[in-house]
Amino acid sequence: MELPLETVALFAFKLAYETEGESPILRDDPIMSDYEREVFGLLVRRGDVEGIQFRVAHCVGSAMEALGGVDTPLGRELHRLAADFSTAQTMDQLEAPLIALKDYLKDIQ
Repeated sequence: MELPLETVALFAFKLAYETEGESPILRDDPIMSDYEREVFGLLVRRGDVEGIQFRVAHCVGSAMEALGGVDTPLGRELHRLAADFSTAQTMDQLEAPLIALKDYLKDIQ
């Protein structure tokens, strides 16, 4: 589960901060330091659903701003997917909404 979590963070930050013509944001970029696979791995091993949701919400919030908020079609869909993720109460319940969120962020890159 750590890789999809890191991927969601990466794609969200790419939407929020990457500009055309500049160096792309990569997994080893300083902005990713609190969102690395190892950080998510620790949260997963602890079963810290709220900690995972908090970190993902921060990333998705940045992407949401870049998309123009919930008043845009892309923003509404991102908000819906993020809401599905945020309502999960167990680690098992996080998986399906996480994959949907990851796939959506990848598609809108």
